[in-house]
Amino acid sequence: MKPLTLATPRTALTTTVTTLAAVAALAALVTGLVLTLRHGGSAGDPVGLFWRYAACWALFAGALPALRRVPARLVARLIVAGAVAVTVTGLVGPPRTSTDSYRYAWDGRVQAAGVSPYDHAPQDPALDRLRDPWLFPTGAACTGPDLAPVPPAGGTRHCTRINRPAVHTIYPPVAEAYFLAVDRVSPAGARHKPLQTGAALISLGVTGTLLLILRRRGDDLRKAAYWAWCPAVPVEAVNNAHIDVLGVLLAVAGLGLVAQRTLTRRASGGVLIGAAIATKLMPAVVLPGALSGVRRLRDAAAVLLPATAFVLLSYLPYLLLSHDSVFGYLGGYVEEEGYEDPSSGSRYSLLRLALPDSWALPVLVAVIAGVSLYVMWRGDPRRPWSGALLVTGWAFLLLTPGYSWYALLLIALVALDGRWEWLGIALAGSAVYLLGPAFDYRPALGSLAYGATAALVLVLARLRRRARAQGVEAR
Repeated sequence: MKPLTLATPRTALTTTVTTLAAVAALAALVTGLVLTLRHGGSAGDPVGLFWRYAACWALFAGALPALRRVPARLVARLIVAGAVAVTVTGLVGPPRTSTDSYRYAWDGRVQAAGVSPYDHAPQDPALDRLRDPWLFPTGAACTGPDLAPVPPAGGTRHCTRINRPAVHTIYPPVAEAYFLAVDRVSPAGARHKPLQTGAALISLGVTGTLLLILRRRGDDLRKAAYWAWCPAVPVEAVNNAHIDVLGVLLAVAGLGLVAQRTLTRRASGGVLIGAAIATKLMPAVVLPGALSGVRRLRDAAAVLLPATAFVLLSYLPYLLLSHDSVFGYLGGYVEEEGYEDPSSGSRYSLLRLALPDSWALPVLVAVIAGVSLYVMWRGDPRRPWSGALLVTGWAFLLLTPGYSWYALLLIALVALDGRWEWLGIALAGSAVYLLGPAFDYRPALGSLAYGATAALVLVLARLRRRARAQGVEAR
């Protein structure tokens, strides 16, 4: 996959041919995505689903060079048209590889009933009145690996589509406000569709924001296709309706404002980054990038203070309304996923190849701190997303997360920066998530998938440094 570059002038015939070639490549990608998302969920055939998904990535890789040959005047329209077509494929069926959106629907329903989402687990009998056959099937409908049992009532078998029904929600306040908003506008019986539709609109909003930032900078608009046409977007952001996509939109818009460098714009960008953090917490990794090249305390405070204030203030209404902790199951989730105890899971798999398990977490903290300091000291303040990509990418490579949708933020940063090799993290996460449980060797698979991506990143970084050095020598 070659970096996208500006097209050279073409004759009318050549323009038509190259544009049709790009459209054909895009049509093949859309067809592949539809076949993948109609194939079935990860519980039924995870191996087959992964290979179909990998084929979509191959089609994506083929569509990018075709776009590179399209004349500049047609690029924006083709990217937007492709974004719409690719995004809509996520709506062709119910969530295929994740049940998280069912929790979103439940949290929205609970709030609409005037109850704090942090006060009760889904299976709590106090919320029986809010249950319906879609989220809480009963009797013979309780079949399938994606359904979790809940305590029976009156001798009837009960189950739920919601994962971890015995624990409280972990989602931050902006996410919860979004769940409530979707519930309020959803017609009765709409089930999963409103969340998918909302995610599709947000995903297209990310595409528009990327194009706006790239156009304002005079950069190549083709970079936006790294997000707009990426197979992970319709699968994870739309079909699975992961709330991460809202955090992506807010973080990207925030970095775009921070790049403009006036105190007012930096403060506005800080507010948006704070909103992103209050959506999914993970976007906090872009903060070092937002502080790229900062030399004055005033410039750093213009980002950090609004971001911190927004996060704290967004929690305040829920603190006042809730009787339980607004962090819910967050601590238990961190422990369950092996982030605190590396020996208990597949996290830190690359570090654990060379280090004792007990060293993995402190070494990761030290490395990410070092990368963050480098970005803040040496980063380009006009391109805060470049530093954010560096920190986010290395955090992923060292954490080796097992959930593929976490990489949505990284994909958007790639679309701003252009270093396409980091996209390998998104595919590596999918391999671990889908194939790991199927073959029962998730740690080894994580080492292989993320290790290959790390090797690609290091090799291309070296080649780029050599190319820059040769360019300087030639001058």
